[in-house]
Amino acid sequence: MALSSSRPHHLLRPLLRGFHATSQAMARPEPHEFSKPSDYLGSWEPAGDPREAWARLERLRKGYARDVRQLRRQYSYEMQLLEAERQRKAEARAEAARLANEERKAAKAAAAQTRAAERRAFEKDFRQALMKERAEKLESWREKEKLRVQKKADHRELLRKQSSMWVSEDKLETTILDAIKNTTAL
Repeated sequence: MALSSSRPHHLLRPLLRGFHATSQAMARPEPHEFSKPSDYLGSWEPAGDPREAWARLERLRKGYARDVRQLRRQYSYEMQLLEAERQRKAEARAEAARLANEERKAAKAAAAQTRAAERRAFEKDFRQALMKERAEKLESWREKEKLRVQKKADHRELLRKQSSMWVSEDKLETTILDAIKNTTAL
């Protein structure tokens, strides 16, 4: 079946990708160890006696089973080693991540303490400046109040002095007329 040109290429690309060789694959082929040639292949010589043939076949089967068991043990041992190595690497990664996390938390805590100390220092300076400003305002208010009280007292004293002048009876009438004519605001 030929590929028609009406098919979109974006659908064929994933299918054809497996057939393309990458430069990385061409540059570095996978190492491969070929197994040794088997001693069993081509070593069979027909026996004259069927019992002997069955015995030889049984020995070959047992030898093959023994070799398979040995290979399976070796494979199991290698898998255990690989699993132990993988677990060791995972534990090392977890330990490194834990240490990095602890360092990050310690740095974060130190930064938080620094910010808290700076904030406390700023608040202390702000409170001191506020207290100083309040004290200055209070002092200014007290001085103004004192000046107002003093001015009021001076004004009362002046009024008392002005009102306490004795007017003789002969000048009383002229003083009343003068006060009516020339009114002064107190």
